[in-house]
Amino acid sequence: MPVPTWRLPVAAAALSLVVLLLPLHPAWLSVVGVDGVLLAVAVTDWLLAVRPAAVSVTRELPGIVPLNGRAEVVWRVDNPSPRQLNLRLADELAPSLRAASRRARLAVPSDGRASARTELQPSRRGRFIPSEVVLRVEGPLRLVARQGRRELQGSIRVYPPFRSRDEAELRINKARILEIGLRSAQGRGGGTEFDSLRDYSVDDEFRRIDWAATARAARPIVRTYRAERNQTVVLLLDAGRLMAGRVDDVARLDHAMDAVMMLTAVATRLGDRAGLVAFDQRVRAVVSPGHSRDQLSRVTEAMYALEPELVESDYRGAFAETLARFRRRALLVVFTELSEQAMAETLLPALPLVARDHLVVVASVRDPEVVRWARSSPTDGGGAYRKAAAVAGLDERRRTVARLRGLGATVVDAPPGRLAPQLADAYLRVKATGRL
Repeated sequence: MPVPTWRLPVAAAALSLVVLLLPLHPAWLSVVGVDGVLLAVAVTDWLLAVRPAAVSVTRELPGIVPLNGRAEVVWRVDNPSPRQLNLRLADELAPSLRAASRRARLAVPSDGRASARTELQPSRRGRFIPSEVVLRVEGPLRLVARQGRRELQGSIRVYPPFRSRDEAELRINKARILEIGLRSAQGRGGGTEFDSLRDYSVDDEFRRIDWAATARAARPIVRTYRAERNQTVVLLLDAGRLMAGRVDDVARLDHAMDAVMMLTAVATRLGDRAGLVAFDQRVRAVVSPGHSRDQLSRVTEAMYALEPELVESDYRGAFAETLARFRRRALLVVFTELSEQAMAETLLPALPLVARDHLVVVASVRDPEVVRWARSSPTDGGGAYRKAAAVAGLDERRRTVARLRGLGATVVDAPPGRLAPQLADAYLRVKATGRL
């Protein structure tokens, strides 16, 4: 497809002005003649331009980018012709990838290569598949260019950010210190599974003394314990309408994903198995429990493209799927929103299915803005109504938490940024007390 460059209309205007200023008669006929010659030159320039299909183009994509992270896209162009190529390219990059530029201008030497790059800073999770690049190759006189589309299939996966990574490392290190017999700042023991015998020290508790071993060795011997391994943690991620609400301008589902990644990292690094069931009206993704090094990657890969569906979540169906797949007693962590009406119709009737044989934790992120409204001192009618609504909402939330605890569930209701750490602490308390 021929595309005139900016030089063609500029040349036409300049030549027409020159002809009009010269004493030629009739002037209009001279203008037409000059423009006709220029048109012929332009057609020749287009015919001599290298076809876009003959130009070799490659694109290097980053593959995986964390949300709001940074990555580069690199375009490389090879010139098969014996003269320099001047060209422009435009890539099919989605707006939410927030590319610094989707276009590049290159001067490629004869029988050579040139490259251009741009920076990405994605603002949305998901899978992006740019498949086309448009090339515009200028002719030798750079008056007209040939334009064509090139198929360049690629994929960019934008993962949810793991904001709690440092918190996860802290808790992993703390749990490992407990396992070798030291005490935490809270003074808890190191687990309930027998590990080994060692000599008594002044920091040991008398109840840890093994009297039979002490009698044999003729010196005080104590038992050391560690947290149980090979336990199963199943993370049930609600992706229904309740998780579409935003807290601190981030969807509840994204807050839950951060907690899912932290709990998966902590559990697998401590020898337990972690798995995932994501659901709304139906089960959207399942990752079998495991404790391999790539388990966190498997869980993240299964959920990164999930978006909240504006439908009511089927907890009964999700629990039935979980029971069918994971029969062994497990810690079930349900990520949802503690809305009283929705919980009364969905989660609460289904919870007895799993609470009898499994340990259940319900995790939710609390909106700090609602808390501020409830504590505010309104000065107008609108503020008074807003405070009344916030107080009523918090009361409903407390009633929901009480009902869940009455059914045997542990509830973690935390503000943004604290859900993942508090949930990891709850998991570590379960391990320390041997409740699984």
